[in-house]
Amino acid sequence: MLDPLLVIAAKEPLTRQMATGAMQQHFNLTEEERNARIPSGQSTFLRNRVGWAMTFLTKAELIEKVAAKTYRATPKGIALRAEHPNGITLQDLRALKGWDEAWHSSKRRRTDAEDSAAPTEVGVSTATPAEALDNAVRTINADLKSRLLDAILAQTPEFFERLVLDVLVAMGYGGSRADAAEHLGRSGDEGIDGRVNQDPLGLDQILVQAKQYAVDRPINRQTIQAFIGSMTGQGVTKGVFITTSSFNDNAKEFVQRGSQTKVVLIDGDELLSLMLRHHIGVRVERQVEVLDLDQNYFSDDE
Repeated sequence: MLDPLLVIAAKEPLTRQMATGAMQQHFNLTEEERNARIPSGQSTFLRNRVGWAMTFLTKAELIEKVAAKTYRATPKGIALRAEHPNGITLQDLRALKGWDEAWHSSKRRRTDAEDSAAPTEVGVSTATPAEALDNAVRTINADLKSRLLDAILAQTPEFFERLVLDVLVAMGYGGSRADAAEHLGRSGDEGIDGRVNQDPLGLDQILVQAKQYAVDRPINRQTIQAFIGSMTGQGVTKGVFITTSSFNDNAKEFVQRGSQTKVVLIDGDELLSLMLRHHIGVRVERQVEVLDLDQNYFSDDE
């Protein structure tokens, strides 16, 4: 599906829904083939494969987002297609410079197991079945993070503030969700978006700043400095700054030099990892049991 989708995206903007219909016509699928579902039953084979094809094209920078859920071919994609008049394959994408980096950027913080390595092809001879399974999970989570970020950026700033509190509550801060909601930023809070209790008695509070920025708009030192100024003005020494984008080097260095205040920076990639870890905004689609031999059952000991 990679090649026909790229060809269509070079002619007109394309959504996943449009792509699904186009592939249905391109392959002249029967009604039974269109409705055939993957083993989990959560989606059809057609929608699943179209989704992954568009993910691969996006990671390879052959298509790009031009509007909400809408994509078109990039100059790179058009040029690659011209170099392969007989069609492109997944192997052509894997041969592109930056393919591995697209799945896992070395600039991002590695906060949990799913970020420990770039995804590789499932079933290659160098991978054990267990490694292949882990690689598949990493690939799925990388795609989920991308779709999760799109969903977040499509929401209002107020929604993002509530999302941030949901994550902090899931991590054990702020008490209950209702307690945390009472501490959303209000007028007169000097731009603070929220505050959560670090302990059950509320003896120590943490101020929260949430910025719903595009990935190409990093947080700078001035923004962090203003946040710390608000903390000082309210007599609070601990804060968390969370964004969907990233922090530039000056912002990070400024936080590290702080002696009177402690500020934790959570960038977009770490936020997405925390959401996956605590099941915020995501659901379990399917569970796979991996069984192993129970040596105790076959032990001679009675």
